[in-house]
Amino acid sequence: MATATGAPASNMAAGRTSHTRFQFAPATKEQSKARVALDGPSGSGKTYTALTIASALGSRIALIDTERGSARKYANEFAFDVLELAYFSPDDLVEALAAAGAAGYDVVIVDSLSHFWSGSGGMLEQVDHAAKKGFGGNSFGGWKEARPMERRMVDALVSYPGHVIVTMRAKTDYVLETNEHGKQVPRKVGMKPEQREGLEYEFDIVGSMDWENTLIVTKSRARELTGVVVRQPGIEFGQQIKNWLEDGTAVEPIEDLITEALRADATFEDLGALMKKVRARRLEGAPMLDPAGTPTTLGAHIQERGKVLRKAAQDGNSERSAA
Repeated sequence: MATATGAPASNMAAGRTSHTRFQFAPATKEQSKARVALDGPSGSGKTYTALTIASALGSRIALIDTERGSARKYANEFAFDVLELAYFSPDDLVEALAAAGAAGYDVVIVDSLSHFWSGSGGMLEQVDHAAKKGFGGNSFGGWKEARPMERRMVDALVSYPGHVIVTMRAKTDYVLETNEHGKQVPRKVGMKPEQREGLEYEFDIVGSMDWENTLIVTKSRARELTGVVVRQPGIEFGQQIKNWLEDGTAVEPIEDLITEALRADATFEDLGALMKKVRARRLEGAPMLDPAGTPTTLGAHIQERGKVLRKAAQDGNSERSAA
């Protein structure tokens, strides 16, 4: 289409200076940390596989155990530290991730994330409690009240400074199959994971495991791993994930952003510039501990410090005006 002057509209648009706050830039693949989810029925090897992958990704491994200490059975094969929980509030997981990040763990395993959905204190209980407390038992009101808690948990998982691997229970069912002798025999299979619908979209790699310890990659942003079927996944599978993560442009580590936020001499302007970087990478929910050891998030800490510095500046101006 041409304008009244005869110049093509597309050319005129290309020559104009854009004043919009939405600016496009060339896409580049950046190095990143693993966000892996493994689902499957009991006995499918989720915990063992998570520890195997973690061993390929880093040397310091923390495991958040919701399975009554079952992970300790593998302590003779893997080196890891464990935190055993009996109450599964999503906010408690955020606090545990903040402690793990402050301690510098390369990899955190949550075994299993399903407890923070359907276990004691999990999302379903939080919704039920909120519905009864303030909405006369109305579950819609309960979800509205409890959903931000779940969002904080998910943000903390995907923004953790290191690698994250979660396991999720899958409901068990049996199917009949014909064996090599022509007889119908039952086979144990996993069904839908015990977790919120669509949670798998938060992870880069999702694998489903069966009772024979076979892993099928059901979702992957790593093209070479899409649809891969691995019998008893070993360290090589974890190394494949690591190679894909490290194939890209280096970016400023989340740990450095947290260190910058904790600088005692940071100015209001410093924090403003830092917040722009944090928002650009969607890391406001990164879990951390403030100088007093209180769990918080990177975005909340920057905002709180900014408020304190702004108030101090305003008080100083008031005193100078009065003088």
